[in-house]
Amino acid sequence: MSEILSATPAPEGAGPSDDAPLTFGWEEWVSLPNLGLPAIRAKVDTGARTSALHAADIEVFGSASKPRVRFAVHPIPGREDLMIPCSAPIVDRRDITSSNGETESRYVIASQLSVGGQMWDIEITLTDRGTMSNRMLLGRQALKDHVNIVPSERFYQPELDFDVYHTPKMRKIAPNRALRIAVLSRENNYSTDRLVEEGEGRGHSVEVIDTARCYMAINAMAPEVYYDGKRLPRYDAVIPRIGASITPYGTAVVRQFESIGTYVVNGSTGITSSRDKLHAHQILARHRIGMPPTAFANSPKDTSNLIGLVGTAPLIVKLLESTQGKGVVLAETKKAAESVIDAFRGLKANFLVQDFVKEAAGEDIRCLVVNGKVVAAMKRTGSDGDFRSNLHRGGTATRVRISKEERDTAARAARVFGLGFAGVDLLRSNSGPKVLEVNSSPGLEGIETASTKNIAGLLYDAIEEKVRPTPVPRRKKAPKAP
Repeated sequence: MSEILSATPAPEGAGPSDDAPLTFGWEEWVSLPNLGLPAIRAKVDTGARTSALHAADIEVFGSASKPRVRFAVHPIPGREDLMIPCSAPIVDRRDITSSNGETESRYVIASQLSVGGQMWDIEITLTDRGTMSNRMLLGRQALKDHVNIVPSERFYQPELDFDVYHTPKMRKIAPNRALRIAVLSRENNYSTDRLVEEGEGRGHSVEVIDTARCYMAINAMAPEVYYDGKRLPRYDAVIPRIGASITPYGTAVVRQFESIGTYVVNGSTGITSSRDKLHAHQILARHRIGMPPTAFANSPKDTSNLIGLVGTAPLIVKLLESTQGKGVVLAETKKAAESVIDAFRGLKANFLVQDFVKEAAGEDIRCLVVNGKVVAAMKRTGSDGDFRSNLHRGGTATRVRISKEERDTAARAARVFGLGFAGVDLLRSNSGPKVLEVNSSPGLEGIETASTKNIAGLLYDAIEEKVRPTPVPRRKKAPKAP
């Protein structure tokens, strides 16, 4: 026996794309394309007024005027390792009474329901259905008056397959969703402001977190990051802007996010190794990436030999912890180089000695690498009388065209450090491009101004692509017993 059900009228503009009659059994395969769920087995419950979807790790984010909810769906029963991250605007919050008489306050979202070649808008409450074999329940409000229910049968509509979650197709069909993103930064500057502005302009929630005020609960079962007395939420992505002065602690915070499983644009290992200039040059040398001849020694007795390994004067003497051109000295004669080295040793400072590339003429090339590709480049020229081209020291920046060799060198340099967002500084020498430095927290102002490109937007393009669902391998069937 069948029954015809009339649902609550849909909001204006909503409704089925085709009014052809549909027949549902008590169980059907459906899709929720707005949430990136191509196959869900749903129970059709005419006794329930409201539809419900299994949701775990439910978190509210965004502004008070436009609140959103972030949650995870495990669409395949028994496969907790397969998780689809979802987010949606909050439509309402309602008290829902279940069939056993228990009342629960649930968030309500809107989504499109796709079944049998038709699509219409429905409202869905979010709740934990982890113990249910059907991860979705279709209530009366979701069933339009053209839907005929046959409660004694099932699967009248075309059957879908959970196999779709194990294929690369998942990354392609995943919808763009609002993300919750943290920018680890202690400074309120152009770069931080642009990251917030661009992210919020795309509908994401972007929070600036002072790295030094984070603290961590380190344990095997539930590693957490705390801030101002509260546990930080699960972010979709973290953009580290770790200052040189707090590199050890900042990278420890980044490692904690990595241990939680958060996508981090620049990993802790890449930040640490790029900040240590000696280690950075060793990595570049190991991967045969061009750089100026460089030498390092600890004993004062080796000063003369150290200079000889690099070449003849003029030479660059550079502190290992130098940033923005500070602690970098040009020694124009061997005598001057020895004096600078003795002075640095007297201060117990760690430094290296590097050949001075005369033909660069006080200019270098900053290449901005996002997700393995050079997206912009600028030529930096030092102020009059200064061999350093840093913009913070009065240098100027102009747009520049770079060669394929320069582009490949910059991309390789960022890749060997494992950095998804990097500024690679090159010198143009007679023997090809030479990498001076790989910066894990490149500024945006100079490169955006010189290149007229939306670098922050390109970074968010990469983040949005990275956080798309990753196919989970199928489980191997257990061998049959002999």
